[in-house]
Amino acid sequence: MDPLNHNQDMKTIKPSILYYGTPVILLNTLNEDGTTNISPISSSWALGDCLVLGIGIGGKAFENMKRHPECAINVPGPSMWENVERLAPYTGKHPVPTEKEQNGFTYQKDKYAISGLTLVDSKSVKPARIRECPIQIEAEVRDIRIPEHAPYFAIVETQAVQVHVHQDMILGENHIDPAKWSPLIYNFRHYFGLGEHLGKTFRAET
Repeated sequence: MDPLNHNQDMKTIKPSILYYGTPVILLNTLNEDGTTNISPISSSWALGDCLVLGIGIGGKAFENMKRHPECAINVPGPSMWENVERLAPYTGKHPVPTEKEQNGFTYQKDKYAISGLTLVDSKSVKPARIRECPIQIEAEVRDIRIPEHAPYFAIVETQAVQVHVHQDMILGENHIDPAKWSPLIYNFRHYFGLGEHLGKTFRAET
């Protein structure tokens, strides 16, 4: 396709979802009894030490972060997609909200057991981390906002306070080796890893 003339091949559509390729996050939050809930989410971005998360207000993660403003942001690799999918049909909220129940969700308190993942204590926050995730970020919740135009979702601003990375991915002292790291990508509700390395930006430090 000629990139200069691609508009002639465009068609306007109204997709039901816009998950156009974002990393999967396993968001850990603190339950009332001190246990950790795991919520798979696919809406996030980072700028500096600020990580912004998009979550539904009907889930346990939203409830937990309002009550206890800390979380652990675990970033799985492509090989973990089946662990993530095992979590997908479950909610830690009881009773199950009507909307979630209508979409096939059922209640499950022990998300570690159902996913086959391993709990590891955090150092600075109370929610535990997930040992298998190559990147684990402990964070504090700084702000929670519900947009007027989308009242079913919350925009949660968090600040990273500890970053843990599997040792075989570390380059030098404080860099993650991009040749050894690939996030699990959620692409229109399908799971993908990264493709071949194409190049790097002029600001790359490695």
